[in-house]
Amino acid sequence: MSQVVNAGFPLLTVTAAVPAAGAILTAAVPAARRTAAKWLALLVSLVTLALAAVVFVRFEPGGDRYQLVESHAWIKDFGVRYELGVDGIGVALIALTALLIPFIILAGWHDADPLETSSRRWRPTQGFFALILMVEAMVILSFEATDVFLFYILFEAMLIPMYFLIGGFGDRAHAGSDENAAAQRSYAAVKFLLYNLVGGLIMLAAVIGLYVVAGNFSLTEIAAARADGTLEMAAATERWLFLGFFFAFAVKAPLWPLHTWLPNAMGEATAPVAVLITAVVDKVGTFAMLRFCLGLFPEASRWATPVVIALALVSIVYGALLAVGQRDIKRLVAYASISHFGFIIMGIFAMTSQGQSGATLYMVNHGISTAALMLVAGFLISRRGSRLIADYGGVQKVAPVLAGTFLIGGLATLSLPGLAPFVSEFLVLVGTFARYPVAGVIATTGIVLAALYVLVLYQRTMTGPVKEENRSMPDLRARELAVVAPLIAVLIFLGVFPKPLTDVVNPAVRHTMSDVQQKDPSPEVEAAK
Repeated sequence: MSQVVNAGFPLLTVTAAVPAAGAILTAAVPAARRTAAKWLALLVSLVTLALAAVVFVRFEPGGDRYQLVESHAWIKDFGVRYELGVDGIGVALIALTALLIPFIILAGWHDADPLETSSRRWRPTQGFFALILMVEAMVILSFEATDVFLFYILFEAMLIPMYFLIGGFGDRAHAGSDENAAAQRSYAAVKFLLYNLVGGLIMLAAVIGLYVVAGNFSLTEIAAARADGTLEMAAATERWLFLGFFFAFAVKAPLWPLHTWLPNAMGEATAPVAVLITAVVDKVGTFAMLRFCLGLFPEASRWATPVVIALALVSIVYGALLAVGQRDIKRLVAYASISHFGFIIMGIFAMTSQGQSGATLYMVNHGISTAALMLVAGFLISRRGSRLIADYGGVQKVAPVLAGTFLIGGLATLSLPGLAPFVSEFLVLVGTFARYPVAGVIATTGIVLAALYVLVLYQRTMTGPVKEENRSMPDLRARELAVVAPLIAVLIFLGVFPKPLTDVVNPAVRHTMSDVQQKDPSPEVEAAK
């Protein structure tokens, strides 16, 4: 059994505990002091960001695979441990989560203010921000967990606050009556919960099966035992366990055909909560494919690769095609995200270092670009009170800053060179071409379709004559600029200088490639005649 050396200061625990404690304190703020609750939640998120920055700085890319390790007995009779550790991929995603939450809170500053309607007289402001902080705590801890059972608990527990955020704090720009809006929110929240619960229950069966085979839940110990030959799994057993884990992660990701909950959830949630879903929570699924599927079941991962690549290609093309045909701005972004997650999963299972590095960068860059686009879209929708593309037109003439930031967010979504997503998408395609050239060719259609749905969206909403209802539309306010400007700055910075991320990610990718016993294909060079 490998020995685990605990870090002197429990930095990983503190990074997750701060937002968890902040959630409790925010929820306890008296009902009449809504503004105090908002500022408290924002302060907690900024402290968490500072702690995440310390984790990023203290991580040594050339050091041990898992660093800042903490390991303590939890449920001794079943071999369950409170075991944490971060590799380069986990560090990058913790940084993404901590970066986005303050902007989500700022963007949703008024989304849970009291609202007088026939069906609801009070929107609990404190609860809204407390739930966001609780999700942040669980997501960060899931990126840190190296005990499979601990990860499973977090994987399932984060569904509870997300369910209430979707069902209890829906988008106010909803066509129809209050009763119809409430029914749609309820449907979206229940669908989100049921899909993910089914995936989680199947994963639970696989977690139990893994314990029966391995005798413990420690990711590091199981991987070490597999590497030195002291733990062997029959091929059939490994494949069944892989499928149990992969199914749950594919639902969370979301991968076609398990994706249908996402457009409903993003459409009915407020824009900040929609960002929380696709830019933060869904990354747990793709992260877990790298850490658990490839790390624990290397042979099964290689066996499943052709099918997974095919499903990823369907997600890329199908999501992009449906985005082209959308009339609802938020559902368009949701289907675009399904296409982007297809790129991420394709990069993971291309089994090349370029593909997996690109997939990890894509997780980070997609989170930032989607946050920028969706939050600006949310500001636009809140002004007009409609999510329908047809209700807009000529916005750039009355709100040029809003239109300009919307354009940059859209260009990042279509992976324009010079913006961060281009680097990751390029690496994913290069890595896929190296081993699966046909898949790489098909995937490029997603790039063409992305240009189509983004530019058509901008043309229909921002250009042309100004519609009468849009003539008095105000431009971005100071708080809204404070949300959007830093995200755009990060997109540009990582677009021209991705080295801070690649330096951290690449060593972790090499470890993953070693787990699955794969090497990058040698380039085929025709001998000179």
